[in-house]
Amino acid sequence: MARGQRNQQGDQQQDPTDWVTRTADLALRHAESVNGGTLPDLVTCASGISPSGPIHLGNLREFLTVHFVAEEIRRRGINVRHLHSWDDYDRFRKVPAGVDPSWSEHIGRPLSAVPDPTGEFTSWAERYKAPLRAALAEMGCDMVEVNQTEMYTSGAYREQVLTAIRKRGEIESVMARFRTKKTDDAPADDEGSTEGDLARFPYKPYCRGCGRDTVTLTSYDDETTDLAYTCDACGDSYVTNVATQNEGKLVWKVDWPMRWTYEGVHFEPGGVDHASPGSSYTVGKELVGPIFGGTAPSFVGYSFVGVAGMPKMSSSKGGVPTAAEALRILEAPILRWLYVRRQPKQAFNVDFGQEVLRLYDEWDALTKKAAIPEKRDAAVLAWERASATSTAGTLPTPAVVVPFRMLSSVADVTAGSREITARTVGATEADLEPRLDKAATWITSYVDPEERTTVREDADTARLAALDDDEARWLGLLLDGLPASFADADEMTTLIYGVPKVARGLAVDDAPTDEVKTDQKAFFKLLYHLLVDAERGPRLPTLFAALGPDKVRTLLTPPA
Repeated sequence: MARGQRNQQGDQQQDPTDWVTRTADLALRHAESVNGGTLPDLVTCASGISPSGPIHLGNLREFLTVHFVAEEIRRRGINVRHLHSWDDYDRFRKVPAGVDPSWSEHIGRPLSAVPDPTGEFTSWAERYKAPLRAALAEMGCDMVEVNQTEMYTSGAYREQVLTAIRKRGEIESVMARFRTKKTDDAPADDEGSTEGDLARFPYKPYCRGCGRDTVTLTSYDDETTDLAYTCDACGDSYVTNVATQNEGKLVWKVDWPMRWTYEGVHFEPGGVDHASPGSSYTVGKELVGPIFGGTAPSFVGYSFVGVAGMPKMSSSKGGVPTAAEALRILEAPILRWLYVRRQPKQAFNVDFGQEVLRLYDEWDALTKKAAIPEKRDAAVLAWERASATSTAGTLPTPAVVVPFRMLSSVADVTAGSREITARTVGATEADLEPRLDKAATWITSYVDPEERTTVREDADTARLAALDDDEARWLGLLLDGLPASFADADEMTTLIYGVPKVARGLAVDDAPTDEVKTDQKAFFKLLYHLLVDAERGPRLPTLFAALGPDKVRTLLTPPA
């Protein structure tokens, strides 16, 4: 059915396929099967995350996996939504590094009830939602957002909660089959901690007095639905009526399958750990039908995304690279491409260092390939998915494409000046954006200062006075041949490489001899020393262009 619907839009038998195509096929087949053999009016692809800290590049895979699959389904003319749940009703677990230790008083409260330490946002949860929302908007990702605090406190899930409590014996029998030894890292609200008849209760209230979930359940009345508890933190005791008061939430392994049914989810990914034996997805598959009358969605597990040179990312530890930070140096299509070009189960690292240069080169080469219809393959398909979305259209790329390594080299020499960089490469700032800004940001904020280029302020008169005969001849030929403008990169390249040839009686167009090659290395080393006090640096034609004729003559002219 899904494949047939694709073909109704034209003969696409020769279209390349990728993991997105295959995952969308599986999601649509699943949607048909749970809807009696026909596609539902609306296909739901879901994502979810707890905004407990910076939403890092590993978390981003949750959003983008769903986004790409939903985009493929939409491309086939099928009504689909990307439904995202903010699990902001989850408990605040620990105080991250860099936050006032006094925030430990909020441990156990919902993330939506914990204050933002900076006071900029209405809550801890909103502090971490905001930059992710902005980054997703820049990447053209459109989604329907659901806040779990609102859903639970409004009573939207009341019947589902009562059902889970009523069937708690069935839930416990499933849980017991999968239960493994609890580790220190296991979520504290995954299962109840109360002993006796209320052990493993599927619902946990937040204390009416102090707002924490640090409660011990003392009794539950099935007829009245009164749930009594004592708070281990404040010491007070309360009774909450589950049928009329909305003061708690289902434990995670029950909450997830409940939402699959409530929202009618057809596809939802998760970290590979979610699909391991005894994990939330495997347990949820067992619970969703018998308890809630639903069906588990089509699922794909995704692997770890790291950052080169950094340990595994953890939001609670702070200092982790986020999508917003990556977008400071990567054009939006390139960041999307990093995720769509690999199958979800492939782990990879995002490198903020010198690898950025190679990444841009690879992207530019693929962009040229994508312009040739007969070369359309899976790699080009990934480029297409990365470059545009159904809601945002084609994502911003520079009107004039200058290699990122050239822009960053010029920005390096010009201390990040956008204006001088644009003038040096012969284009307007507007035509070079957004790449110009990202190149300047990368070179000034992400490159080790020891690897940066520092232009001499004044000529090295001592070195210029000590030139040997060959060096003096090379500099004389160079200064005599310097044009009034350095805008023509080919002209500058020919001149710089040609000086040692002319010094040995050859023409600038002649092939270099072994002696000339040796001279060129020595000449280039001399130029780098005199211009930037280093043995190497940006390509010399680029360096010359960035410095301009006056500065070059000042630094290379021997004293009279």
